[in-house]
Amino acid sequence: MNVLPGSQPSALTPIDEALSFLLASVAPCCEAEVVALLCASGRILSHSITAPLSVPPMANSAMDGYALRAADSVDPERDLAVSQRIAAGQVGARLEAGTAARIFTGAPMPAGADAVVMQENCERRGEGIRVNKAVLPNENVRPIGADIKAGSTVFAQGRRLRPQDIGALASLGLTEVSVTRKLRVALMTTGDELQRPGSALLPGQIYDSNFATLTALLTGLHVDIVDCGRVGDTLAATRDALLDAAGRADCVITTGGVSVGEEDHVRAAIEQLGTIDLWKLAVKPGKPFAFGKITSEGESCQFFGLPGNPVSAFVTFALVVRPTLLALQGATKASPHSFPVRSGFSRDKGGPRQEYLRAVLEHGSEGLVATPLKNQSSGIALSLSRSDGLLIVPPSEGVSQGEILQFIPFSELGA
Repeated sequence: MNVLPGSQPSALTPIDEALSFLLASVAPCCEAEVVALLCASGRILSHSITAPLSVPPMANSAMDGYALRAADSVDPERDLAVSQRIAAGQVGARLEAGTAARIFTGAPMPAGADAVVMQENCERRGEGIRVNKAVLPNENVRPIGADIKAGSTVFAQGRRLRPQDIGALASLGLTEVSVTRKLRVALMTTGDELQRPGSALLPGQIYDSNFATLTALLTGLHVDIVDCGRVGDTLAATRDALLDAAGRADCVITTGGVSVGEEDHVRAAIEQLGTIDLWKLAVKPGKPFAFGKITSEGESCQFFGLPGNPVSAFVTFALVVRPTLLALQGATKASPHSFPVRSGFSRDKGGPRQEYLRAVLEHGSEGLVATPLKNQSSGIALSLSRSDGLLIVPPSEGVSQGEILQFIPFSELGA
């Protein structure tokens, strides 16, 4: 069995080391496809985008007022004739010295004008105006390329497009972009006790919430999900299902069956089909985790084995699998960001694993305060819905009320 370099097969791998190992173990997808711009939010750019034009393409007024030559605004006793009116979308005539043009926000600056006086700083004088406050050249004028300059790199390869990026690209007149193709992700759950919603529960069964949660999280990553259903608790069934999934997808994600119980067969099946490169994380919740490869017909498929408990499955997916899938899609920024908050609780020395506590954020007198929910059991799925994110508590450390800790909001985890 291959393991994280420098560790023992039975050792627990710290989360940061595990993520670094996974990111270094995968090769980004090189295949690209062209998609409509309006469908590109959340996708990863396969090529850098160079601006084909400047935005704005012409100098325009930054406000409602009067366009003029700045030199004509210096004399407070001088009246300027208003020679024209220019609204957004119109092109005015050349402005003669000693005159002004009524102009509105976004309207092109007329030739001959080099500044705009706010309408509040002007006094109407019959058919003209008197400027009460002089302006400097280029004052209240948006120059050509103030937002984007033609020929500049707007977004680099590997950027995950956000809604605001779509707007920026639309301002360049683009209608489509080249992105990395969607990953094919096979998703299966293990356990004879699981039943899909919509079917009646038999004695001893529970509904499968992990599949629904992971499907929603994967949908946010814009991957093609291969539904492999539920696999029975036998080694043969697990092995056959994994082999079939590997032949249909770029990577396989399972929940449950990666621990060491008599009914846990995923690890043994993977060892028969390929390799386990990492097993067990020094994290709470989420210790039972496996990463490796499945070999099918000479091709290698990435494998991620998540714990069966709902919270553990969510945490390990969000912290380890999600960044790795983003990297597989070619994203240059994959790891979630955290920010400092004050602890809303205290406790004595903790255990040997780094903890990710479901916590609620509130505004306190000294800034944001994160207070963990009382029930941190890994089987309480509703606790994820009732919290705002994960409060990070380093291993083997106590916590004091008001102490500064790091917090990861669910928005950083696609949740």
